[in-house]
Amino acid sequence: MSLIGSGRFEIHLSVALALEYEEVLLRQSNTLRLTQEDVTDLVDALCALSQHHKIYFRWRPQIRDAGDESVLELAIAARCNHIVTYNQKDFSGAEKFGLKVVTPKEFLQEIGGLK
Repeated sequence: MSLIGSGRFEIHLSVALALEYEEVLLRQSNTLRLTQEDVTDLVDALCALSQHHKIYFRWRPQIRDAGDESVLELAIAARCNHIVTYNQKDFSGAEKFGLKVVTPKEFLQEIGGLK
């Protein structure tokens, strides 16, 4: 989190992904010990720190999990180099679009964010 705004990477966001983040945080709020206000603040902060994109073209179906198609579409629309996820197996096929699918640890190693 300390690297956000460092210029080493950009965060890209679509409406669909922001809503998904909010839904997951609300669903897991008890486990994460977050109030509804905390979730709202987190999503607001993410929106403020992200580059926003409208998705005009759907590439579906391209990957294994239909629920992750919106992430792929965002990455394509934003011309990202990476998709950073713990769920690499569901993004098999993203390489057709020039995307590298990496774990957070791999990404941090690549950008020099791990000491």
